[in-house]
Amino acid sequence: MKNFSILLITLCILSCDNSTKKTTLEQSANTIYFNGDIITMEGDEPNYVDALAIKDGLIYRLGSKEEIMEFQGDSTELIDLKGKTMLPGFIDGHSHFANFAGQAIGAQLLPPPDASAKDIPAIIDLLKKWNTPENRELTGWIFGTGFDDSVISEKRFLTKHDLDKVSTEFPIMITHISGHFAVVNSKGLELLKIDENSQNPEGGIIRREKNSNEPNGVLEELAAIPYMSKALSPATPEAALRFFEAGQDMALSYGYTTAQEGRAMQNHELLVKMADANRLKIDVVSYVDYLFIDKYIDSTYSSKKYNNRYRIGGMKVTLDGSPQGRTAWKTHPYLIPPDGADKDYLGYPAIPNDEDLIAIYEKAFKNNWQVLTHANGDAAMDQMIRTLEPLTEKYGNDDRRFVLIHGQYIRLEQLDEFKNLNVIGSFFPLHTFYWGDWHEQLIGEELGQKISPTRSALNKGMNITIHTDAPVALPNLMRVVWTSVARTSRSGKIIGENERLTPYEALKAITDWSAYQHFEEETKGTLTEGKFADLVVLSDNPLKVEVDDIKNILVLKTIKDGKLIYEHK
Repeated sequence: MKNFSILLITLCILSCDNSTKKTTLEQSANTIYFNGDIITMEGDEPNYVDALAIKDGLIYRLGSKEEIMEFQGDSTELIDLKGKTMLPGFIDGHSHFANFAGQAIGAQLLPPPDASAKDIPAIIDLLKKWNTPENRELTGWIFGTGFDDSVISEKRFLTKHDLDKVSTEFPIMITHISGHFAVVNSKGLELLKIDENSQNPEGGIIRREKNSNEPNGVLEELAAIPYMSKALSPATPEAALRFFEAGQDMALSYGYTTAQEGRAMQNHELLVKMADANRLKIDVVSYVDYLFIDKYIDSTYSSKKYNNRYRIGGMKVTLDGSPQGRTAWKTHPYLIPPDGADKDYLGYPAIPNDEDLIAIYEKAFKNNWQVLTHANGDAAMDQMIRTLEPLTEKYGNDDRRFVLIHGQYIRLEQLDEFKNLNVIGSFFPLHTFYWGDWHEQLIGEELGQKISPTRSALNKGMNITIHTDAPVALPNLMRVVWTSVARTSRSGKIIGENERLTPYEALKAITDWSAYQHFEEETKGTLTEGKFADLVVLSDNPLKVEVDDIKNILVLKTIKDGKLIYEHK
């Protein structure tokens, strides 16, 4: 009897042990990260954890290393961060993902420090080097992106005469760094059927030779944007795939786990093809231009949930142009008008008639679409406010999360009006570095110090994000964080010292706050148990390095749903 009792006790112990092992196996993590600065981005102050566990594509557990190692199973991958920094995956507040490819593949015409296009001869040389049969076959055009008249030594736009030095046989188009202008050569004008008899479209200008109606090759706003797809769209399915992969790879290298296509037009169809082919490695949310909304909004991709990593998030409306390009619509004249404009030049609206804009917005209110509105000049923002106010009163404003995109020349009292309308401000503080000196020449030092007023917006209680507007600039989110904190111009001048964000706030603006802007705060933006395991690993901690070193931080790894999709070589 005694021996039988001992046997029962032994069997019970073995049974209990096996049960414990089974439970541990079921609870084991797929991956555990440890030994780094793991910043959760939860709350108003930095919060660090020692280790993070991932299971089935989700953040499973966070805590001390001892606690998290309890979830180590036989197949758990242990990854030592070796002192590097882990954050939630980046979510740019505004960019043009479908156009990343043009920047990745075309002639790189950005000025230093991003590329070498410091003057017109350098631009001509870069285009000549890019002009190969293989490159021309991609679209049928010679093309380049990112030239900046405010920075190149000549301080002027190129014209068809400059581009004709590259080629008169093949069409050429180069796009301005703002994305609001294009310059084409004589062959390009011929193919686009733009000549001395062509009229300026509403919301755009065809620039002319002095004292003549002959086009000089410079196209502004809606005289340029509809033609960009002709020169920058891939000509074959093989070219389309090459374009897409180059653009996506660029996004991955900068830590994007969710990207925005901030003005989808025909390029929506390319994104659908890539989604259908399961080629998207990150989530992409598109905002369809109001001119195309009826064509695309009824798509199965129009949802707050992703379909093969793609969805339509709402509608994009553009009210004016580029401040550095001097097409932003202002209430006071530019101090330096563009070529051919008079001293009272204010820029101009993209949608001159308020009733037309009200009809566009009302469609969004009726259908509960989120709207992103591009407005840079204060006159454009006045128009946005006065057209939204009556519709808000009529339809209510419960959690619509409309977004002001850019807002460079916003007046401080307009921040209060946007706050009352529950509009999120997505600001573009890269302007302080790239064009801060130029803005002071265009609008004066006092107003120039107030561009991208991120601190004032926060102080007034607005929800904000920050963005790259890539491919206007490189999709380098660490440079965006740096400019938000430093606000230092190319010349070293501080542009709006009182508008600086802290490094932690700047990181919130590309993680937690941007997830909220996109209605995705329940699943993204912070390292929280149950959210998607969208992560980045950085070479240094932005909260610990010197401010000027933030811009040099590299993305070492990009992780989507727990899987490594990019690693720096």
